[in-house]
Amino acid sequence: MRTKSMIKGWIRTILLLVLAVQVTPVALARSVDLDVQLSTPMVLTGAPQKAYVRIVLTGLESERGRRAPVNLAIVLDRSGSMTGRKIEEAKRAAIMAIGQLRDDDIVSVVTYQSTVDVLVPATKVSDREAIYQAIRRITADGQTALFAGVSKGAQELRKFLDRNRVNTLILLSDGLANVGPSSPGELGQLGTSLARQGMAVTTIGLGLAYNEDLMTRLAMASDGNHFFVENEADLEFAFATEFGDALSAVAQGVTIHIHCPDGVRPVRLLGRKAQISGQNVHASLNQLFKEQTRYLLLEIEVSAAGAGNVMPVADVNVAYQDLQTGSRTSLRGGAAVTFTDSAAVVEQMTNRDVMIAVVSQTGADSNELAVALRDEGKIEESRAAFLYNSLYLEEAAKRWSDARLQLDADANAEASKNLEEEKWNRERKKQQELNFKTRSQRASPTKPKKDN
Repeated sequence: MRTKSMIKGWIRTILLLVLAVQVTPVALARSVDLDVQLSTPMVLTGAPQKAYVRIVLTGLESERGRRAPVNLAIVLDRSGSMTGRKIEEAKRAAIMAIGQLRDDDIVSVVTYQSTVDVLVPATKVSDREAIYQAIRRITADGQTALFAGVSKGAQELRKFLDRNRVNTLILLSDGLANVGPSSPGELGQLGTSLARQGMAVTTIGLGLAYNEDLMTRLAMASDGNHFFVENEADLEFAFATEFGDALSAVAQGVTIHIHCPDGVRPVRLLGRKAQISGQNVHASLNQLFKEQTRYLLLEIEVSAAGAGNVMPVADVNVAYQDLQTGSRTSLRGGAAVTFTDSAAVVEQMTNRDVMIAVVSQTGADSNELAVALRDEGKIEESRAAFLYNSLYLEEAAKRWSDARLQLDADANAEASKNLEEEKWNRERKKQQELNFKTRSQRASPTKPKKDN
């Protein structure tokens, strides 16, 4: 009885703290909701404790149903390997996607092989038929100057670059970059540079011959998306999914600043890169879409204190460009822990959603290790790593009753069966795509079933 009353009292205390710390009312934020959560709002006394802070950002529905204008560059691989059905499906998907744009949106189309051509310079979509005819004339031959193609597409975006437009580049490739810079590191640096300028790059890898490390690195560095499309018939789905995001963007240029007070040490950000300097953590997101939830997950170490003490652990400031109002908007939130000498109370108060996120990101780390072991030719060690990770995820899925963790567990178990040479190339691309979705907290869309 005493424990139940203590829990109720602590719940009231924590709710009051949350209300007191979130000094900027969420109601004032027209496009984004901020929620700061703790894995363990109650922590044990007697020694330093590890905890996780989850900063959750959710895109909200526009009051007027308006959407932000779009500035889009489509960069298509037309090298020799794209000959035939691949290039025809790519053209059809691009035309379909452009058909969703408004007349005042901006589009450019760039193709690349050994050289790069600006097929449609950045222009308003009002003259659609001329744009469609230009796309229909695309043919395939030559090699793959991927870096130059992305650079030229970004150059077209810059012509109408605007913080109140959704500035997105969609890259399609089915092969290895073999003209110009071609390493994942070089493409990652390009992605980082474009993100700083306000551009996101979404990459679509077609077939089994492209470099998934290069494509995921470019997308992750620019905070874009990534798709593995094994069959060219599914290109339309990938384009439609990405366009759905672009047409629902509510915020971009999102910056997150986290300050941890004395007695709290920021350790690392799980799943995403961030700058940690002393007690401060800085991170950013490029874009946020309507009804989309994305998060940052910060591991912290809390110094010891006596039972009943309350300690603030994170003060969070978020700023973003509101694409509905055209203004820079800020939000503030925070969190605090309460100390207890009861392990049962700590367990009782543990936040399920935060722990699921922790398990998901930890599983992604283990998945990357298993992939690296297979890349080194250590097949049995890789198999063991995939199976161990599958067991870890499955146990967590049962504990927290989470279907997404179970799907990740199943994917790791499946990977352990596909490590032989003839299966690994396809399986590796699947694993890299799934890991990308986990790292960037982007849900994997479900492809529509085809009629028999």
